Amino acid sequence: MAHLELIPKQHISSFRKLAIGSWETAYDPTVYGTLTVRMDRALSYMEAFQARTGVRLTVTHLVLKALAEALRRCPDANAVLRFSRIYLRQRITVSALVTRQEGGDVRLVPVRVADADRKSLREVAAEVDAAVREDAGLKRGWRLVERVPSPLLHLFTRVVSFLAVTLNLDLGRFGLPRDAFGAAVVTDVGALGLDTAYLPLVPFTRVPVFLAPGAVRKAAVVEEERVVVGQVMSVNASIDHRFIDGYHAGVLARTVREMLEDPFTAFGPPEAGAAE
Repeated sequence: MAHLELIPKQHISSFRKLAIGSWETAYDPTVYGTLTVRMDRALSYMEAFQARTGVRLTVTHLVLKALAEALRRCPDANAVLRFSRIYLRQRITVSALVTRQEGGDVRLVPVRVADADRKSLREVAAEVDAAVREDAGLKRGWRLVERVPSPLLHLFTRVVSFLAVTLNLDLGRFGLPRDAFGAAVVTDVGALGLDTAYLPLVPFTRVPVFLAPGAVRKAAVVEEERVVVGQVMSVNASIDHRFIDGYHAGVLARTVREMLEDPFTAFGPPEAGAAE
């Protein structure tokens, strides 16, 4: 069985071919951007959702679901590079790095949500929370990483990336999940008290989009020709310019803004998630 379900993208533009040929690795072509969104309605939605369903929503849950919808609307961004050629993913998988408290230490637990576009917001939240409770980061595949000697880690990550993505082999027998990080990664840096932070593109993940929502804060905003105090949040993005350009970024940004600023329309009323 293949590691990922993929089909080759047809009709690559000359600019896209030039971009692919210009950069050899993902740490060269990084483009950074920040989207500022109003969060007043999102905060109200999160409160209403918990009151009516008993499920506690976080910014990570909302952004993951909004990002999955954005990738559905812009399939060209739901892609991966293999042998300098773009392949479109046939499923939408997104992931998050979620903080977990362990005694006096805080560490990041990687959580992936497969077919996130087909799941309800409640299902996404439940899957993320369950993975953190079960500590998916210490399963067999991650214990394998811990056993690799430090001097060999760089080679190890390159080999695994080559086998799993470039050759598209299923490494499940070694405890490594299929499509471990998906097409996008979300890390809530706001939980760390940061308004703005840009995540590095990690070459071995082969992920073209990293989003870092910041802390929700009060700011002066214009509303019906009046300056009022509103709740805003920065969504900070790092993208791989080899196959995501301004058009794709625009679709992703507009979708995330639309869904976060009008969640009652985008996600449906909280009652809709009350029964599974």
